[in-house]
Amino acid sequence: MIQVWINGKEWQVPEGLTMIQAMWYTGHEVIHGIGCLGGVCGACAAVYRMPGNFRLFNALACQTLVKEGMAFSLIASYPTQRAHYDIEQIPDAKEGLFTLYPESATCRNCNACTEVCPQGIDVRTSVWQAAFGDFKGVAETTMSCVMCGLCVSRCIAEMAPHEIALYARRAYASRELAFPENLRQRMDSVASGAYDKELERLSRLSPDQLKLECGVK
Repeated sequence: MIQVWINGKEWQVPEGLTMIQAMWYTGHEVIHGIGCLGGVCGACAAVYRMPGNFRLFNALACQTLVKEGMAFSLIASYPTQRAHYDIEQIPDAKEGLFTLYPESATCRNCNACTEVCPQGIDVRTSVWQAAFGDFKGVAETTMSCVMCGLCVSRCIAEMAPHEIALYARRAYASRELAFPENLRQRMDSVASGAYDKELERLSRLSPDQLKLECGVK
């Protein structure tokens, strides 16, 4: 067993648990902020400190193991001004960025967003790439972004870098990236009814039969 502090209260938990598992073990009813539990959805952003170290660390609670003396808390989702748009209807994607997210031009170059990212993304660079219309660069830089929003919590310009990156990636996919041929072939197959009989067969199976079909014991 190891000693940890969760939301300021001391607990003893088994070594080897993730932050989320430690919260479950100690009776916390963690519902909001739980998604994939695999480090993909970004819904469990957390902050923690270690004894003898002044630094405030950031992590995804579903994939970060607790350690002796760790003090941590989950972070509620930060409110953002999420723009609503049809990327196909925007004539000029670069100008569209400044219309929908005018704050994207106000980056102070402080790099706090990069420091807080649990995925190690160079967030500051992605914001500058977006502002200069390098949407391909944004897509490559933010490939591992899970939309946790921790960057929002530190931005002194009060922008939402992950939303700006999402816009840029959509613009890149819409305007510059060729439509994947293998995806087009699969969509055509689905539309032609090639999988209708198999889908009908699967829909008739019981839950136990579906588990057997998927190799789940």
